[in-house]
Amino acid sequence: MKKDKNQGHLIKEVYPDSIAEEMEIEAGDLLLAINNEEIEDVFDYRYLIKDEYIEVLIRKQNGEEWLLEIDKEYDDDLGIEFDNSLMSNYRSCSNKCIFCFIDQMPPGMRDTLYFKDDDSRLSYLQGNYITLTNMKQKDVDRIIRMHLAPINISIQATNPELRSKMLHNRFAGDKLDFLKQLYENHIEMNGQIVLCKGVNDGSELERSIDDLSKFLPFMRSVSIVPAGITKYREGLYPLELFHKQDAEAVIDLIESKQKEFYEEFGLHFIHASDEWYITAEREFPEEERYDGYIQLENGVGMMRMFIDEFNEALEHVKNDINNKSQNEDVARTLTLATGKLTYPTIKSFAAQIMEVFPKLKINVYCIRNDFFGETITVSGLITGQDLIKQLQEQKDNGEDIGDALQIPSNMLRMGEQIFLDDVTVSDVEKALGVKVVPMEPGGKEFIEAIINDDYSMDRNNENFVYIQAYQKKG
Repeated sequence: MKKDKNQGHLIKEVYPDSIAEEMEIEAGDLLLAINNEEIEDVFDYRYLIKDEYIEVLIRKQNGEEWLLEIDKEYDDDLGIEFDNSLMSNYRSCSNKCIFCFIDQMPPGMRDTLYFKDDDSRLSYLQGNYITLTNMKQKDVDRIIRMHLAPINISIQATNPELRSKMLHNRFAGDKLDFLKQLYENHIEMNGQIVLCKGVNDGSELERSIDDLSKFLPFMRSVSIVPAGITKYREGLYPLELFHKQDAEAVIDLIESKQKEFYEEFGLHFIHASDEWYITAEREFPEEERYDGYIQLENGVGMMRMFIDEFNEALEHVKNDINNKSQNEDVARTLTLATGKLTYPTIKSFAAQIMEVFPKLKINVYCIRNDFFGETITVSGLITGQDLIKQLQEQKDNGEDIGDALQIPSNMLRMGEQIFLDDVTVSDVEKALGVKVVPMEPGGKEFIEAIINDDYSMDRNNENFVYIQAYQKKG
């Protein structure tokens, strides 16, 4: 076949016993087209292979081009992994949001932490939130044509002028028109509002909630999360922290709206992230109000799920002890390190476990975030250097931190043993002289890690979840 200018997509791996292997496609070959259509990215690829008969154009490493006619089941994959999983360059954010967390990071960290993605494809594939500002009409048309859903959208405000101001992008207000198109074509959406005190709260928040409710039921949820504020804000918009009274007002507004939406649509729709309830010193809502934890990775319902799972798991442990299938003479000393946000809950859990196992001593330490500033309270942003320094101070004061240090897995990069500041798990172990045990999120895993001294987890396992809500804000 005659060669064209299409450079194609490099095939990194061909899976054993796959269609691709049967067709003698090999790693190093290039995928040029499917059904005579060039492939822009993974969306085109996934869309075009969904058929019972397809024609695949491959360029072999020797320069030959093969047109392969493939009969298969409709949903069968070819069994190919590409050198670039997105099959395209990532689209970066062109906004200058007044609350952007990346703009508040110190210099000298690894380059990947400074990349601002705003890619609709990652919204579909990975659940990232996008602002719509770098999308063109053709991008929206493709989402509708391929019915790519859900799409997660970072909205901030439905007042066009205010949204443009918050995103520092004069087109940001106009891009909200895409919401109507997605709604009219029944594309499922989730929304997010990063709340900034004195900017998009109060009456502006109520307006945004009411405006977005018009897209029910296809916009299935909207989360309200407070803007994260680090100590590195010199020259940036002067944001203020929310306090107890502010959090109470936000919760009151949201809960009053939830009742209205649930009565009409069977969805609570609008959700406050866990930080609001902790700041307001209120009980977390019951499980039913989270609509299946649809906004879990945005910090909505994490604590309710954790608490319920812990309580259920602890009852199982008690029953096992009564039935003599669990040894109650667990005897060791260990340390749990967490962030300020979850410290009271973890402290309470530790006390309940020690009641069941009297010979077990659990130290729970709240790690202050000196790296980003004390206003950052989530465990996922604790650095290795803060962990080492503050626990070493405890040791110097005569505290016995035991032979194991257990940390939430979200302190580490997904699939790796490294903290945000490039300190490794091995570095922490050497500095403190203890074994570091990352714990998977979940009440059962939490208890197992404490009572079983041989507990370990595979950090490359798909269940090793790196939930970093702040990196998804904006």
